[in-house]
Amino acid sequence: MRHSLPIAPQFYVTAPQPCPYLADRMERKLFTALQGDGVEQLNNSLSQQGFRRSQNVVYRPSCTDCAACMSARINVAKFKPSKSQRRTLKRNNKLIRRATSPWATEDQFELFRRYLDTRHADGGMADMDVFEYAAMIEETPVRSRVVEYLNEDTQKLTAVSLTDVLEDGLSMVYSFYEPTLEQNSLGTFMILDHVEIAREANFPYIYLGYWVPGSPKMAYKAKFSGLEIYRDGGWQPMDDPQTLAAEQHERACAPIAEQVANIQLPASHRSQR
Repeated sequence: MRHSLPIAPQFYVTAPQPCPYLADRMERKLFTALQGDGVEQLNNSLSQQGFRRSQNVVYRPSCTDCAACMSARINVAKFKPSKSQRRTLKRNNKLIRRATSPWATEDQFELFRRYLDTRHADGGMADMDVFEYAAMIEETPVRSRVVEYLNEDTQKLTAVSLTDVLEDGLSMVYSFYEPTLEQNSLGTFMILDHVEIAREANFPYIYLGYWVPGSPKMAYKAKFSGLEIYRDGGWQPMDDPQTLAAEQHERACAPIAEQVANIQLPASHRSQR
């Protein structure tokens, strides 16, 4: 059996484009590919430093004059559901969880299209077809699961999360749900259920992607207790979201070369850097 050595990751920066979260701002991303041996270790290491996975790429915002996007995770041991979140759990007590291998289905795609057409018709994923959807779900070089939620009575698919299993937790890569059930707060419900999965598996964290102060799309993440954000090279508890808003919006990122130099790589990749 032939084995290849882990490939030293090469980091790149995307061209500036309009920010999807804040008006009149431009975004760019620092990214690298997950390839070769050792991708699990690399994905774990970079996830713990604020990166997110999309298929075989991991990325982190690296904007010139704005640092509003901050990676967020829930510290499971410190999480306690609010009264509103307990009501959300009760409201969705007819949903049953089914975790499967990362395999795309027609039912998933139909739900995905309804979700996009209703909630994100002008977003960057609005034109995704069934083949692109299948690639998003199935093209994963790391340990991933599709977590489906079905109505116990009708067996109708109601919500889906593509979730990576990291060494220290679960990373919710992308979630979508039945848009006609807005009153059920299904996005919040899936996060709450992932907290329960993490507790059952003794995982300490749930990685939620980016929290962006000032963006209505991301405001819900700040409602979870035990939330931590990645800033200044480490994870910090977020006690008061309001204290971060103005400061981060006007804060410049470090130069790209400095950002890359400060990235901590696993030993198998670091030796070849």
